[in-house]
Order: sequence, then structure tokens, then C-alpha cells
Amino acid sequence: MSVPKERIDVLLVEQGFFESREKAKAAIMAGLVLADSERIEKAGMKVPRDSELKVKGAVHPYVGRGGLKLEKAIRQFELDMKGRTMLDIGSSTGGFTDCALQHGAEYVYAIDVGYNQLDWSLRNDKRVCVMEKTNFRYMTPADLNGPVPNFASIDVSFISLRIILPPLLALLHQPADIVALIKPQFEAGREKVGKSGVVRDPATHKEVLQTILTFSHELGLSLQGLAYSPITGGEGNIEFLAHWRLDKSASVDPQHENVDFRPLIDLSVQEAGQTFNNGPSRK
Repeated sequence: MSVPKERIDVLLVEQGFFESREKAKAAIMAGLVLADSERIEKAGMKVPRDSELKVKGAVHPYVGRGGLKLEKAIRQFELDMKGRTMLDIGSSTGGFTDCALQHGAEYVYAIDVGYNQLDWSLRNDKRVCVMEKTNFRYMTPADLNGPVPNFASIDVSFISLRIILPPLLALLHQPADIVALIKPQFEAGREKVGKSGVVRDPATHKEVLQTILTFSHELGLSLQGLAYSPITGGEGNIEFLAHWRLDKSASVDPQHENVDFRPLIDLSVQEAGQTFNNGPSRK
């Protein structure tokens, strides 16, 4: 089966090389962009989605491009990572872990159901506890043999946040912050996911966000911010970043607040559509 093709300028934005297609086009015209080692000369040229893209002079700051997701959350939500102990749920190659450490985190539990994915540099870092072959949904505080975490990042696939969030609450020292990727392709019903596994309808994005934000609110999590992810998931799915605060000592229990998430949801979905040209992109 042939791999679908996409415009090179669109892919460059989708994969986090540039913030806009205009900036991608400028780099292409300057001869700085390569696809599978071949120089690209036109922004409208279409290449296979699995092409290896490189931009001359561009050095990604983290071991995995996923670190750019947490970096956006840190900046947009104004998160202070200094001295934090973090649970990296769905650590994969370690982009989130690397980003957290570079921004001052003190210790990270890198948790993943898979194995042999975490970058070697992080495996040898004393600040990282490697927890491979670990199904997070069954974790308890007894599984953590180090400092109690007060921050969690979540980037998981093929499982709903409605399964991940409940067991997480018991593992965190409050007050705590949570940054999670909300992935419509794993939250929406099968009838709303395309044959290629892509959720294209903004209405479905809004429905998923409303469901997850309402669910988290009922758990006692206070939403602090919502934004679209700067890079997209498998097969080009638009994803979203949520920032929650867990603090049972707060003067107002979020469970007792009547919150209308719709304005924030509408804004995030609109901005995502504008950034990705009203279509999903690829990680």
C-alpha cells in the first residue's frame, strides 16, 4: 500500500520544524530543506508522509520531538519545572523527560508499557528512574522507590485518559500539576474515526475535549489551560495539551464549581485548524 503524500511546507509545520508555512517556505527557498536527502526547491512539492525531513542548521533540543510538546506547555502555561519530581507517563524515547530535566526538573520516573525505547543518554542519567514494561493503570504509590512526584506528563496511545487519570491522583503529592495530551483518535467513538485512524471533524475534536474536561473536573482537577499540540500524532491527528492543577487544600473545590469550557475549547480548536491549514498533520 502506497504512503499518502503531503505538501512539504505543511509537513514541516506538522513535524515542528517551523511555526508557520510562511517560515517553512522561506527555508525551502533558501535551499535548507531536505527530504530523504534530496533538496526541496518548491513549497508545494508533495512527498510521502514517512519521508525523513531535515533542515540544515536545525538542531532539535531534545532526544525526541515529543519534547516540543512539553516545551510549549511550559511556556504557554507558565510552568515552573525547577526542583520538580515528574511522572512521565508514556515516556517512549524520552522527549518529555529530557525537556523536563533541561527546564530544571530534579527527578523523573520514565514510565512506558514498552521497552528498550528510552534514549541511552537518559538511561544513564541518575535523575531518571527507568520503568519499562509498566502498565500505568495498575501502578500504586508502593511502585515508586524515590521521591514523591508533584508533576505528571501524559502522552499515551490506544488508551483513554479516562483510564489514566483516576489512578494518577493517588501517586501525586499535592499541590501538583498535570500536563496531558488529549488525543481525539483514542477518545472518540469508532464511528467518528476515519478509516486511516484520523479524526478530521472539528466538531469531534470539540466533543472529545468537552468529554475529557468534564471528566477531569468531576475528578477534582482544576483546568488551568488548554492549547493545541505544536506537532501532531500518528497519521496526522491534531492533538491538544491540557494543564490541570490538583490541590485538595484549595479554597474552592473544582468539583463544586460550574465551569463552561466551551469558549476555551472553541478557541483551541480554531487555532489548531488555522495552524494546520484546517487539516490534521503528522508527528
